[in-house]
Amino acid sequence: MVLRIEDTDRERSTPENVEQILDALRWLELDWDEGPLSQAERADRHREALEQLLEKGVAYRDPATGEDVAAWKKEHGNRGYRGTPSDDPGGAVRLKVPDEGDTVVADEIRGEVRFPNESSDDFVIARGDGSVLYNFAVAVDDADMGITHVIRGDDHLSNTPKQLQVMEALGEAPPRYAHLPLLHGPDGKKLSKRHGAASVQELRDSGYLPAAVRNYLALLGWGTQDDTTIMSTEELIERFDVADVGRASAIFDEQKLRWLNGRFMREMDLDAYTEAVARHLGREPDERLRAACKIAQEKAQTLEEVWPLIGFLFEEPEIDEKAWKKVMKDGALPLLNEALEALRGAETFEPVELESSLGRILAEHDVKPGKLYQPIRVAITGTSVSPGIFESLAALGKERSIRRIERAVDRLSTESRQQTG
Repeated sequence: MVLRIEDTDRERSTPENVEQILDALRWLELDWDEGPLSQAERADRHREALEQLLEKGVAYRDPATGEDVAAWKKEHGNRGYRGTPSDDPGGAVRLKVPDEGDTVVADEIRGEVRFPNESSDDFVIARGDGSVLYNFAVAVDDADMGITHVIRGDDHLSNTPKQLQVMEALGEAPPRYAHLPLLHGPDGKKLSKRHGAASVQELRDSGYLPAAVRNYLALLGWGTQDDTTIMSTEELIERFDVADVGRASAIFDEQKLRWLNGRFMREMDLDAYTEAVARHLGREPDERLRAACKIAQEKAQTLEEVWPLIGFLFEEPEIDEKAWKKVMKDGALPLLNEALEALRGAETFEPVELESSLGRILAEHDVKPGKLYQPIRVAITGTSVSPGIFESLAALGKERSIRRIERAVDRLSTESRQQTG
């Protein structure tokens, strides 16, 4: 894999843009064998190849302006523009395109795609100042670097006949091409910011795992014969065949990515999971965080979702008033008082014992679990969403659990007195 930065457009290829590419590849753990190579730094080689084509007579300088070409096309209809060779050193350089026949792209995904030469212009390969254009630089670089396969988006398909024509003019054998379908959102429209994350970095910041993103991206437009969904990178390498990629636009659905990421997170061993969470949070992967991760691993689908689930173990939670109003009613106060008695009498404060002692309260009053467990959950975490209630109590510890439930009971008692008063 050759990493080449195609930076002939100096305005777009800023150091910041290049670093974003490198940063994304590093995070995705997609390594390269050669590079990164700068196309712009090969300008001398490009000029050398340009002079070679001018000397062979397969390219020529043309003084025509854009307005001249537009006027010619208006007069000649759909025919490709053919310029007038000139000795003017300030003219743009055009490559001669045959008047007859087709330029055929033997695409690995789409099969043969034919481009009639008659309707193709003698296209510009270098500006009047001698700087070469993208399609010429790419073809020269592909030839020099021994590129065997070019796999890219199908928005580049229209560039390929031009690159093939440059290759032919240089006397070089072309690489094999495969043009992948572009990504669309679930609504069938071209992928954009409204569909969710718009860059690899945004996926990283949202708490996705590199392995899950690699897996999901590989499945866009491609799949196995047995519809296997979760695959290691090694398995993807073994099973992937570009010939099996479909032609239709692939659908990028961040909800499916979240589901897949959640599967990857749940299958990590606890130490690796804790390390990943620690990196994302900027914390140390100590035993306290490890214990917190242990109770959240089955619940979170992204690394970003972990802290809201475990934050109550590290700092006093803020009460979600909507959650409070929803669950702190219908007999919550007497049930919480009984729960306090049971928790104060617990000897080991392990999940199994807590489930047993609190379960007796449910049986005695014949109430559904949510009537007791949701008020406890809001009391100790501040919200109605958390890891398992028994695991949460055990991780928080007896002293802090009791203190937070006592605080909730005091508030409930005050509210009750206010209502009756």
